[in-house]
Amino acid sequence: MAIRLRVFNSFQIVNLLTHKGNQKCPIIFQQRWSSVLNASPPKKQFGRKLMLGLAAAGVGVGIYSYLSKPGQESKYRSGVALTEITDFTRNDNIMDIKPSREVSGPATGLGLNLTLYQYQTCPFCCKVRSFLEFYGVPYKVIEVNPVMRQQLKFSKYKKVPILIAQEKDSSKKHQLNDSSVIISILGSMFVDFSSGMETILKYYVPMSYTNEDGKTVEEVMNKYFLMFGDNYKHKNDDYLKKERQWRKWADNEFVHVLSPNIYRTFDEALQAFNYFSEVGEWEKNFSTIERLIVIYVGATAMYFVGKRLKKKHALKEDVRQSLYDACKKWMKEIGSKKKFMGGELPNLADLAVYGMLSSIEGCSTFQDLLANTNISPWYYNVKEAVNNHYGYQKLKI
Repeated sequence: MAIRLRVFNSFQIVNLLTHKGNQKCPIIFQQRWSSVLNASPPKKQFGRKLMLGLAAAGVGVGIYSYLSKPGQESKYRSGVALTEITDFTRNDNIMDIKPSREVSGPATGLGLNLTLYQYQTCPFCCKVRSFLEFYGVPYKVIEVNPVMRQQLKFSKYKKVPILIAQEKDSSKKHQLNDSSVIISILGSMFVDFSSGMETILKYYVPMSYTNEDGKTVEEVMNKYFLMFGDNYKHKNDDYLKKERQWRKWADNEFVHVLSPNIYRTFDEALQAFNYFSEVGEWEKNFSTIERLIVIYVGATAMYFVGKRLKKKHALKEDVRQSLYDACKKWMKEIGSKKKFMGGELPNLADLAVYGMLSSIEGCSTFQDLLANTNISPWYYNVKEAVNNHYGYQKLKI
């Protein structure tokens, strides 16, 4: 059944999303929104030796701030002023850096040149990679040094992932921030190639507002929505709503049970950092002393950060039980009659949960999870679909 579009202005949309949050709002937003979040300028460098001495603190604080986003929506004051940003994703200051590696895929006809700035084991970066590889999209990877972060000098936004996208025959480079926004922008393109990236971007401009604490915040209010026209034969409204619900659950709830588990004890934290070193190829990117400082002092810092995250997110005394409960909740929602949340193929919710979970695949936590829940068949089925680019068959290039 086709959905009629009702066009709202910016102020009406914010009222619908905030003051009337309990109402159902079956609309496809026709406004200029975005993915760029405010970020303070990078701090001055105080020298390599000092930075190495503070490496673990930097890693700990960085991961903590990234993984400790509040699970609830911010509250708004009525009558807030909104600012719409034009040409918000364009960045002409991107440095020419040799990619750490290039990932191939069959979807070469998309006409997109994509470069992903990432940490290899960041759950949000893993989520974006799972999405790209499921659809067989080729892309380049630039591994960001988690201590110095010199690869991000071009950007005011200092979190990863960042995706730089450039359309064929275009000189414009677009900087896309926030894993869920990146996936929604590309996902919208994949269901309606006639629109083009610049048209799709207009639906994801950030709304600037003042929250009840008087702070100015920029946020993409519809970042879990895909934008498509009437010609696209999509699933029913309940399917799309459920997909959005569980994508949001992955970002706001599921991800928060991961860190307290892999840093549950010091030995587990040390094992996790050694795994990160291996898959992130830290031996190539760090000197021996740098790598050892990040591993040992970083593991110590994150052990204590894990305790704080446990308290912040009200996890059980044995945080393993919170992880098991979250995965059992996910598997219960899929049910016994479906292979994936998306049915015969993974949908965006499947890819989100799988991507985040894949970030800890080499940790002892993951083996405990497989032994104590029934998530293994689903996980490895999604892994097969991602590694073999099963989503490519859905693209009509």
